[in-house]
Amino acid sequence: MDRSLGLFIIGLVFGGGIGFAIAAANGVTFDGHDHSDPAQHAGMDHAAMGHADDGDHAMMHDTPLEVDAMQAPELAIMVSADPMAGYNLHVMVQNFAFSPQNASGADVPGEGHAHVYVNGEKLGRLYGAWYHIDTLPVGENEVLVTLNSNNHQPLAVNGKVIEASTKVVVE
Repeated sequence: MDRSLGLFIIGLVFGGGIGFAIAAANGVTFDGHDHSDPAQHAGMDHAAMGHADDGDHAMMHDTPLEVDAMQAPELAIMVSADPMAGYNLHVMVQNFAFSPQNASGADVPGEGHAHVYVNGEKLGRLYGAWYHIDTLPVGENEVLVTLNSNNHQPLAVNGKVIEASTKVVVE
């Protein structure tokens, strides 16, 4: 075997192994979750909850959690251009407390986090009143925020998810 070919193969093997080790150390996975923050899955036993595989787990995240209409959280949002770059999303809630320390834990009425979407694509979780959106495409964009329980289920009243949206036009 040609020596340069052998060295090339050895480099690929070691380079690939190092790449996978770095990815794993930084929480990179292909299952749709960010595992780099241990708090995101602390205390969450998916099997004990009856969600043995990722398909069931994803379905749980989409199943609304009914809350009492008399104690339901209220949600309003506002998006404004950031003076430097991008856009600032301001999320205003009532009867709701952001609780990042309990993310992925058991549901506690009146607390949780928000999910932020732009044009139907989830950007991430929100654990407070402000979120910076780096860029938006030219044209009309929909920014949508849902309130979610600690276990990621969207909160709902009478089957309607608690959400707020606004349009942002980028020229």
